[in-house]
Amino acid sequence: MLSLLHHPNLVNLVGYCADGDQRLLVYEYMALGSLAEHLLDTTPEQLPLSWHIRMKIAHGTAKGLEYLHEKANPPVIYRDLKSPNILLDEEYNPKLSDFGLAKLGPVGGKTHISTRVMGTYGYCAPEYIRTGQLTVKTDVYSFGVFLLELITGRRAVDSSRPPSEQVLVNWVKPMLRDRKRYSELADPLLRGEYPERDLGQAVGVAAMCLQEEASVRPYMSDAVVALGFLAEVPAGYKYKSGPIPQMKQVEDPSSTSSSKQDKSAYDRQKAVAEAIEWGSLRQKQKAQSPEKKAYSQGIIPSRSL
Repeated sequence: MLSLLHHPNLVNLVGYCADGDQRLLVYEYMALGSLAEHLLDTTPEQLPLSWHIRMKIAHGTAKGLEYLHEKANPPVIYRDLKSPNILLDEEYNPKLSDFGLAKLGPVGGKTHISTRVMGTYGYCAPEYIRTGQLTVKTDVYSFGVFLLELITGRRAVDSSRPPSEQVLVNWVKPMLRDRKRYSELADPLLRGEYPERDLGQAVGVAAMCLQEEASVRPYMSDAVVALGFLAEVPAGYKYKSGPIPQMKQVEDPSSTSSSKQDKSAYDRQKAVAEAIEWGSLRQKQKAQSPEKKAYSQGIIPSRSL
């Protein structure tokens, strides 16, 4: 299947080897390994992933799923979205890997496909667990869990935590209903270094993806639009590759005016980007069904520009 799919956010299949009953798939080299190594399996010596890198990873992952769901023909349901399956190149660009559980989506007027082989516990949509019916909205739910991992720095399931906190979605649900509690969701390792409004939008996207009713979850194209602006990196930042993830601000101590100009330019770009994205979404909403319009409006709140 992977040999027929080509996208910047899918890992490239280079080739394969076969010797008797032994099979080996050869993928492109991903310099920084899996996201789990930088987000969940960190050591005290590691610098945590910055907010901007986390949103860049979320946006790229969403684009990979958008391609599978809405551009591949027939559509592909990935079915095993989780941090260990997201690989990173030297610039923290994410790529989906491990398509062992992927399934071709419903075609010919069918609404779903049926299977009892589940993905990873903690990421599976509730209707999939109950009925075994698989749709692209199953992946959307998994993406909501994945986005919560990026925001909180917690595992989808962590038996080392108190019982009420072991399943990430269950722990988060009460806070999703109260915007004033969103800051409690932020990974403590971020030390408050994130835009508060951007945190609110990221949590809002996750909440929409985690809707119990599959039909009101957004399409991945909507999530891509919503996360696109959050993935923009401010001027003066750079990525440093290597085993320890980090992103430091490049400052010239002898030129504070240059730093102020960079910030001013970034603020202007930010305002323009917001206006463009909001206008684009409004145009899409006019052409959408009432049902899809309802949840699309929930993803991106109106803003004063």
